Formats: sequence, structure tokens, C-alpha cells
Amino acid sequence: MKIKKGDKIQVISGKDKGKTGEVQLVLRKLDKVVVTGINIVKKHEKKNETGDKKGGIIAVEAPIHVSNVQILDPNKNKPARVGFKMEKDKKVRITKKYNSVLK
Repeated sequence: MKIKKGDKIQVISGKDKGKTGEVQLVLRKLDKVVVTGINIVKKHEKKNETGDKKGGIIAVEAPIHVSNVQILDPNKNKPARVGFKMEKDKKVRITKKYNSVLK
């Protein structure tokens, strides 16, 4: 997977199309990512017997498929596909459209 935790991304399809955020969690086996402020869903939570959790409806970020997001170029702040390039015996990630190196 070419997207990592901490990357700035933009949603390219779905109900949150056009929104941007930072990747919190990468689920490699499912090919999904959890992004801050994107794909918010309501979850019904049951009250805990010990009183740690209150019951009610809470908002949580649900995973979104990696094919529905693109990484934002650090210089242009526009979405682009990710590729790899060798630089001095080291493999680095680059944006294919703008050919800039990602951290």
C-alpha cells in the first residue's frame, strides 16, 4: 500500500468527495484507511456496567477504501498518484504528476 499513517490525503469519490484530512490508521489486510474528520458515522453504544462508558449515540470515523483517496502533493497541495523512485540506493515515494518527493 502506498499510503502511510500521517499522510495528507483528499477523498476523490463517495459522500465526502473533495474533503481533505490526515491518515490516522492504515488497515493493510482490508486495503482501507481511517482519516481524521472523514466518513463520520453514528454508532450506538451500550452503557458499561462499571460506569466507565455512558450509553448513547456517538460519532466515529469509519474506514474508507484506499482506492477512494489520493495523496496531496506537499508543494502544490493537489491530489496525485504515488510512485517509487531510487535515490542514492534508497527507495523514496514520489508523486507521479509533480515528481516531488514525499516524506
